[in-house]
Amino acid sequence: MSNTQVLLKSKPEGNPSTDHFEVIMADMPVAGEGEILCKTLYLSLDPYMRGQISGRHISGSIHPGDLMRGETVSEVVESNSDEFNPGDLVMHHGGWQAYSVSKPEDVERVDARLDPLSLALGIMGMPGLTAYAGVYYLAELKSTDVVLVSAASGAVGSMVGQYALNMGCRVIGIAGSDDKCSWLRDVAGFHGTINYKSEDLAAAIARECPDGIDFYFDNVGGDMLDTAMWQLAIGARVVLCGLMAQYNTDVMPPGPNPASIIKARATVRGLVVYDFFNKKQEFLDKTIPLLADDKIKYREDVSEGLEQAPEAFARLMRGKNFGKTIIKVS
Repeated sequence: MSNTQVLLKSKPEGNPSTDHFEVIMADMPVAGEGEILCKTLYLSLDPYMRGQISGRHISGSIHPGDLMRGETVSEVVESNSDEFNPGDLVMHHGGWQAYSVSKPEDVERVDARLDPLSLALGIMGMPGLTAYAGVYYLAELKSTDVVLVSAASGAVGSMVGQYALNMGCRVIGIAGSDDKCSWLRDVAGFHGTINYKSEDLAAAIARECPDGIDFYFDNVGGDMLDTAMWQLAIGARVVLCGLMAQYNTDVMPPGPNPASIIKARATVRGLVVYDFFNKKQEFLDKTIPLLADDKIKYREDVSEGLEQAPEAFARLMRGKNFGKTIIKVS
C-alpha cells in the first residue's frame, strides 16, 4: 500500500494555483510504540494555510517540498496505544495525506453527537470555536447591538452572526456574491447583507447601520476593515480575526487610521483561537443543542478526493468557495 500526499511544490507570489502543489505516492507510515495509524476521512482547508506558505502565520511555515498541513477527521486503523482502538474516530493535524501517524496526546475524539462528521472541521470545530470565543468572550454583546460581520458566509462569520442573532442583536453580513447574501438573509436569518463586490461598501454600511456599528467582527483586514472602522458607534467593540486581504500578497496593506478608533472610543481586540482551546467542550455543549433545534444553519463546500485539494484551496483563496471548504478523502 502507498500513501497519497500533497506537497507544496513552489511558493506562489499571489493567488495559489494547482501548479504550486504536487500530488505524490509515498510509503505507508508505520505506527511506532504507543502511536496510532490513522486513515483520513475529511480534511479541512483554511485561509490561514496561505499564511503558513508565506511564512507569516503564528503556527509556523511551510516550505517547498513540505507536506501541506491541515486538520483532519480520521479513523484509527492500527493502534499501539491502550487509549485508542481500531475504528475510533479522532481529530488531529494529519495533514494533506491519506494516512498519518500520531501520538495519543496529539489527537482528540470526535464528539459522538456530530453528524455529519465533517461538522467537526467546520462550524463544530475550530471555526465554530473561533466564532464562539469572539462573541461570548470578547464582544461584550447586548441585545440592542448592531453587529457587522465580514466574510459572513464562511464558517467563522456565519457562526458569529447566528450567535449574535440568538442573543437578539441586529446582524448585518458582508459577502462577495448575491448567492451568498441571499443565503445569509433567507437561510441563516441575517437582518441585512452587503455585497462588497457590487456595492459601494461605505454607503452600504451607512444604509444598514444608520446609527453606527456596535460590534464589528473582521475576517478580512485591509480596506474593508478601514472602511468599517470609520462607521463605528460610540463605545464600539472590534474583534480582529482574519487577514484574507493580505494572505495572497507580500505587500502589507495599510491599517486603519487610529483616528477612527479614538473617534468612536472603541475597543479593539485580536482573536487567536488557540487561546480558547480549553473552552472546546463548553462550546460544543452550548452549540450542539442550537444545531439540533435548527437555530444554527451551515453550508459546506465539499470536494471528493485528496487530489482535488490544490484546486479547492486555490478556489478558497480566490473567494470562490461557498461555506466551509472540506475535502472528503475516504
